[in-house]
Amino acid sequence: MNTLALYRRRLIPDECVLLDGDIIVKRTEDVIVTKWKTLNPKTAFQYGASCYFLKDGIKISKFYRKDGSLFCWYCDIVQFDYKQDENALIVTDLLADVIITPDNSVKVVDLDELAEAFDKGLLSADGLKAALLQLNTLLSRIYSNQFFRMQAELNDLGL
Repeated sequence: MNTLALYRRRLIPDECVLLDGDIIVKRTEDVIVTKWKTLNPKTAFQYGASCYFLKDGIKISKFYRKDGSLFCWYCDIVQFDYKQDENALIVTDLLADVIITPDNSVKVVDLDELAEAFDKGLLSADGLKAALLQLNTLLSRIYSNQFFRMQAELNDLGL
């Protein structure tokens, strides 16, 4: 079987990038787990691991500093589009993000970009509604102390 090709698609700015450096370490019907190095050099973090929750429209990532310490958990609200004929998964970033720092503070970011994408017609009313519902699902898990179950997908693999 061909290796799954992963693409990261952004609405703002408009781009679609093949994540050919990402290594898939686990793939089931429900999740895909990858490890990776940053596409563009960053001073705050160097590498990480991600878990794509295929049924939830959520991707969580662990960002690590060069010294191996945890920088943060970064959670993206996403849409998945599988292209069977190409064995490719296009992961579209729906812009709303949640950042969880090592001290467990939670910050929701980029809701202004979500509104901008809607205003510019880059996201339909149904797409906006889906993104907000997925964000609500993620925040409900975080605030009810259930996020650890999502984290376990990476932690149990030593990532």
